Amino acid sequence: MLVARELKGELARIQPARACCRRSELAGLLYANREVSEVSTLDHATARIAVQLAASLGVPASGPRPTGPGRTTLRPTAPGRHHLQVQLNRDVAEGWHWVTAKACDRRAFLRGALLGASISLGARGPHIEFVLDDAPQARELLAHLRELEVRAAILERRGRQVVYIKGQEEVANLLRLVGANRALLDFETGRVARDVRNRLNRQLNAEEANLGRTVRAADRQLQAILHLATTGELDRLPTGLREAAAQRRQQPDADLDALASSMALSRSAVNHRLRRLVAIAASSRGDAARPLALRRARG
Repeated sequence: MLVARELKGELARIQPARACCRRSELAGLLYANREVSEVSTLDHATARIAVQLAASLGVPASGPRPTGPGRTTLRPTAPGRHHLQVQLNRDVAEGWHWVTAKACDRRAFLRGALLGASISLGARGPHIEFVLDDAPQARELLAHLRELEVRAAILERRGRQVVYIKGQEEVANLLRLVGANRALLDFETGRVARDVRNRLNRQLNAEEANLGRTVRAADRQLQAILHLATTGELDRLPTGLREAAAQRRQQPDADLDALASSMALSRSAVNHRLRRLVAIAASSRGDAARPLALRRARG
């Protein structure tokens, strides 16, 4: 199954050939933190691509200490986990605008934004979240996604705006846009496997339910035939009913199709005869369902 780490690793290995695409991807990486011009991530591949993109564009990148370009620093967040911080020049995303950006630049921007997003591809369904500081920025990203026919929505969580994408189709569309071809293949393979498994489970459940109904119906019919034979009423019934009773006794586990084939009758005709046998036996025993049984037998 595709996992978020593998997806981000593939995205980080994409090396845009054009300088405009590299700048666009860097702008996407900074989108959630553009006011402080800092890439903060738990993913080493994301931190590495931020440094590589900055270096390829000649953009100064450093940690809190001015000791060299491309420096990353660690910030503790939880036991055994650290944020990787890459601080960039504030002007790196200046002058970049979605409206004037080319199609390749827009895709590169979304790739960078996805590298900074929270991604879940578990069994409960794929879920991608872009966590942003203010509502106008969230509405802006939402409009960008919708323009590229990726459906998304916004919610507020702990004072921050979250643009989220849910659903197999929408996540697949986004992966296709940002060029995550290997991840898309794995994602689609997993989706097809789940669909096939779910379809098989539904068919098996339906067949099991049908088998259960067939067994219960056959048991009622055999009990009715046994009662009619014991009381001598079976011999006084019309030929068609006696033939149906004989075939049911010979094939106690057969379904209606098999009985119909052996009697050269339609399925509905065999079903009607067997129901009449059950109704007549119920009437003979004086069951509580006698009025209904009589109506069915006469019908």
